Amino acid sequence: MDNILMMLLFSALLGAIVTPAAFADNTGFRGLWYDLGQKSQYGSKYSGGLGTYTANHVPMAIYVPAVNRTYLTWGGTSAPDEKNLHIMISYYDHNTGLVARPVMVMDKTPVDDAHDNGSLAIDDDGYLWVFVSGRSRRRLGRIYRSRKPYEIQEWDIIGDSEFTYPQPWWFEGKGFLHTYTRYTPGRELYWRTSPDGGHWSDEQHLASLQGHYQTSTQVENRILTSFNRHPNRNVDRRTDLYYMETPDKGKTWTTADGTILETPLTHPDHPARIRNYSTNENDDENALVYICDMNADTDGHPVILYITSKHHQPGPGGNPRAWMIARWTGTEWLFHEITEALHNYDMGSLYIEEDGTWKVIAPIGGGPQYWGTGGEVELWTSNDQGATWAKQRAVTANSPRNHSYVRRPRNAHPDFYAYWADGHADEFSESHLYFTNRDGNKVWHLPYNMTEDFAAPVLMNGE
Repeated sequence: MDNILMMLLFSALLGAIVTPAAFADNTGFRGLWYDLGQKSQYGSKYSGGLGTYTANHVPMAIYVPAVNRTYLTWGGTSAPDEKNLHIMISYYDHNTGLVARPVMVMDKTPVDDAHDNGSLAIDDDGYLWVFVSGRSRRRLGRIYRSRKPYEIQEWDIIGDSEFTYPQPWWFEGKGFLHTYTRYTPGRELYWRTSPDGGHWSDEQHLASLQGHYQTSTQVENRILTSFNRHPNRNVDRRTDLYYMETPDKGKTWTTADGTILETPLTHPDHPARIRNYSTNENDDENALVYICDMNADTDGHPVILYITSKHHQPGPGGNPRAWMIARWTGTEWLFHEITEALHNYDMGSLYIEEDGTWKVIAPIGGGPQYWGTGGEVELWTSNDQGATWAKQRAVTANSPRNHSYVRRPRNAHPDFYAYWADGHADEFSESHLYFTNRDGNKVWHLPYNMTEDFAAPVLMNGE
């Protein structure tokens, strides 16, 4: 109780309570449209409906069995003709089949940058936490906590600090491990721990190889993380593939085979590097690396989903691009190609089910803006631990706008297995949100406008 009182006191000092009444006109599942602004012959480096961006914001949704709800956060806007970023939250009630009217946790106006999206966590008592990303030192990150367990209507500000790409993981009875990025001056990796979300340890430096993008996941008491490196701090030269894990909330970090590592990593040629994509003798192996998702197989062995490319700009000059799997067998890392990729930022998610089926749900198919970010969502499966893959179905088809950044809820429920946003990749547009079931044979459109407290998603297609 003392910790809770401390956090509420701290919140009061910051002027902390958010109420939905102030945002009654700003509800509905409206995604943020964003354009990085780096143009080339085949369009922007990435642009479109980026409400569920980036792959380095995890988790963005969580299924909670205690209340049979899937909670989700995304970057939204208040109106179709606006680009101002609002950090939104809602939930899908699996008992009723309805979604709650979204609540704005934070109004980031005049920010229109999808890098400032949030990540989600939930503690042992059912309190929801939203970690809103900052951007370098220009904008600090901010942590929010729901005022009531399992409810989204009111929020308290817990505190501000410097973090980008938040990845908060809650350990039952033990508190948080938060992995994140600081610009120091490259995009370097750090972590902190907290027993309650209000008291935080000093930050610890994880990797310092002139810059990284990291995607992590939690498997029981372990945090598994994969990342690339940025030679000379140049994000357009991102390359190589690294893996580390911690079994004890950051006290020690190891390779997949349990070799203890010293942190931070400071040299590219390191035991944590599982594949060298930067200096291979065979030029065909040299590639850029874009990490999409991190998961574990039924034996707890790490599996990484990523894309390789020959150029940072969109278009055919980056070919051959490939969707790739890296998996640890218990004794070695194996690498398998899933299929051709069309864009460096065609982010999707990896699912490994109890029966041994591996699935990727991602915008693998060519979309209406063919060379743009995203495309048509497809479901691919493997029954031999990622060695070979087959397309099972097109999840979306004949769409007016590209679909992008397909996200996997933590503990995903079969009825709400993946969600994403759409958006025109070449010009400003509305952005709508969708979700699909485990079989990928039904897609629901989340209501763009809501005037009641609850509404039913609209079934777009289904078998």
